Amino acid sequence: MKLTQIFTALLFLGFTSLATGQCHSKKQVSNNHDSHNNHVVVVNNWSYHDNGDIIDIALSDKKFSTLVAAVKAAQLVEVLKGDGPFTVFAPTNSAFNRLPDGTVDNLLQPKNKKQLQAVLTYHVLSGKVTASDIIESIKRNGGGFMTKTVQGDPLYASLQNGQVILQDAQGRKSIITATDIEASNGVVHVIDTVILPKK
Repeated sequence: MKLTQIFTALLFLGFTSLATGQCHSKKQVSNNHDSHNNHVVVVNNWSYHDNGDIIDIALSDKKFSTLVAAVKAAQLVEVLKGDGPFTVFAPTNSAFNRLPDGTVDNLLQPKNKKQLQAVLTYHVLSGKVTASDIIESIKRNGGGFMTKTVQGDPLYASLQNGQVILQDAQGRKSIITATDIEASNGVVHVIDTVILPKK
């Protein structure tokens, strides 16, 4: 089955209605414009071009350069430029730097493309899931809940000290540091640690 079919077929579970919470984003439109006359939008001090897709958002900030390189190496660019909608938990360069030495270089090798695809699709949910969706689902499920990623392995979300924490299939934890960066084909949330599927 093609990756595009996998993205379309997998259903996102567990996130439901909107609610208020401490994970709201602060969005404002600046007076800057690019050559295509798109507004530059600032969310939680992150700048990106309004109306761009998920890949455009990643390309708009150098803090995502490692993620962009990984998506290209995994040949997932066209998938993440597709209709979606998708929810992407986007690791920054510093998040990738937290991995053991040599991990990123190893994943970027052509022979490890399938493994890299698995890692990246583990950061994606099918459907558009906002910060308030996440918080509402956490509250409705007694403080935390589990959902399935596009890769197939589960991801657990909870609230700790007012922060949304993601726990991966290996027990590693990541904090969502910026939320609700809207793309034309979904939404991006920034995370501080790369999350990993089962080995």
